[in-house]
Amino acid sequence: MPSTRGISRRALLGGAASLVFAGGARAAAEDRYKLREFTYADVSLTGGPLARQVERLRLHYLGLDEDRILKVYRQRAGLRAPGADMGGWYDANGFVPGHLIGQFISGLSRLAANHGDQACAAKAERLIHGYAATLGPTDNPFASPIASTTWPCYILDKYEIGLLDAASLTGNEEARKLLPRVISGALPFIPDHTYDRTPDSPKQAPYDEPYILSENLFRSFELTGDRQYFDMAKKYLLNTEFFDPLSEGRNILPGKHGYSHVIALSSGAKAYEMLGDEKYLRALRNAWDMLEQTQQYASGAWAAKEAFVRPHLGELADTLTATREHFETPCGYYAHSKLARYLLGFTGEARYADGLERVLLNTILGALDPRGDGEYFYYSDYHARAKKGFYKKKWPCCAGTLLQSVADYPLNLYFHAPGELYVSLFAASEVRWKTGGVPVTVSQRTEFPESEAVEVRVAPERPVEFTLRLRIPAWCRSPRLLLNGKPVAIEAGTFAAIHRTWRRSDKVELSLPFAVRAVPVDDLNPQTAAVMHGPLMLSVMEPAAELAVSLDALMAMRRAESGLQCEGQSGPLRFKPFYQVQSELYSTYLQTK
Repeated sequence: MPSTRGISRRALLGGAASLVFAGGARAAAEDRYKLREFTYADVSLTGGPLARQVERLRLHYLGLDEDRILKVYRQRAGLRAPGADMGGWYDANGFVPGHLIGQFISGLSRLAANHGDQACAAKAERLIHGYAATLGPTDNPFASPIASTTWPCYILDKYEIGLLDAASLTGNEEARKLLPRVISGALPFIPDHTYDRTPDSPKQAPYDEPYILSENLFRSFELTGDRQYFDMAKKYLLNTEFFDPLSEGRNILPGKHGYSHVIALSSGAKAYEMLGDEKYLRALRNAWDMLEQTQQYASGAWAAKEAFVRPHLGELADTLTATREHFETPCGYYAHSKLARYLLGFTGEARYADGLERVLLNTILGALDPRGDGEYFYYSDYHARAKKGFYKKKWPCCAGTLLQSVADYPLNLYFHAPGELYVSLFAASEVRWKTGGVPVTVSQRTEFPESEAVEVRVAPERPVEFTLRLRIPAWCRSPRLLLNGKPVAIEAGTFAAIHRTWRRSDKVELSLPFAVRAVPVDDLNPQTAAVMHGPLMLSVMEPAAELAVSLDALMAMRRAESGLQCEGQSGPLRFKPFYQVQSELYSTYLQTK
């Protein structure tokens, strides 16, 4: 038992009270969920396009030079700082100095937890140790000596999530001890109140983003049991300007910054979990509907030029010619996926998994792999005759969320409730679960979305009774489900339930035929549409200057050696899923007749 010598009775009682409070808060939070996520260690990707992307990016991030990542911090601390400058956004005179280190630690820790990957854990550990040595006597955590003008809330969020993930997922004790020091050292630089990101924001941080502070402060409270982080988390919730009107059904999104306000919804989700106030759940559900019904492109993306449009005025269609910056892809996907998982957990409704599938397959999976020194994919472009490329500056924010996003893929695939296992997304994978005291492995054998067939194998150590629930996507009009070769009645847009005593020989086969459909860009421009093939948004390859096609021709689309093809009004049109497009010229929206 640790010694209590030199600790006052008041401190002991206060610490004990905090621990009791923390325990009660955790127990209450569990009651908010209908479904729970599995841990990173419970799920493995075993093949297919998601697994291939994760492995490519794992190797990329393992190869990053640690001295270069730490250099700007060592320079600020007056330490020896070997290695070349990072350049771009990251340097001391860059846009957001040192902003990625926490996300690198976070993503590497998540990969380590998922893969049992010692190389990722060791790299995260070295970055933490090197970073800790730069804090100095005041525990200043920032890379710039003028941190009060360089996004302190935004960067603190990255430090917190990195240290939280390293401590909770890999057991890194230095991260656990460093977290309170970093938060304490940041306090002189961050505002003592929350505020929205608007042109008239406070001058001390005109472009800062305090939106996700609350989620990570609640998590810091859970990790440490320190009540001050719970109280800080409540203080930074954006209630008056954001959660209150959203909970009342008022669409206050137009004009707001896209990523900032969608990631803010994760703070609202964590507030609902910790506080139990139904206002936050209403705000989340309403915001999701507003995004889905008034802001989304066919891909599930939103916020052209990083701002929400005014609905029902044709402004989304206008963006197709006004800009090439249609979706801040890794960052926007990261925010959207977190919101989808929270809502799926709170409600158990399949539609949130439908939305997660849509934005995963058609945005982040289509991000170009990083290239060269700090070149990262940033914007998805739906302008006519587009070409994928890299952001104009090195080391942008999407370099951090790209790693975190793909590391989170396993969390999207399966959920569980007492006596129930949910298959929410389709990918070659397996999940390890225990129900009724019996270990069960459930695996998917599929090349989805390159295949329409999914085979699910159930392998309990011994026969055990439970319910297997499989999502039947709303986009699929003629799905078919077989249990050991016999049909099971199902309905699109729901989780199909199979309750039985499962044995190792049991097999479920799911057929999800991909049909073609046109999805208009908005309600005032029904003829300007993207083409969907099942869950996939298609792009026209090497497009002509004018793209016009009849709906009848689209419905008669056929497979050819070069991919999907149909007859347009100016000749044949060849299509490819957006996620498979690399350096080719493409167009996304057509004029349908």
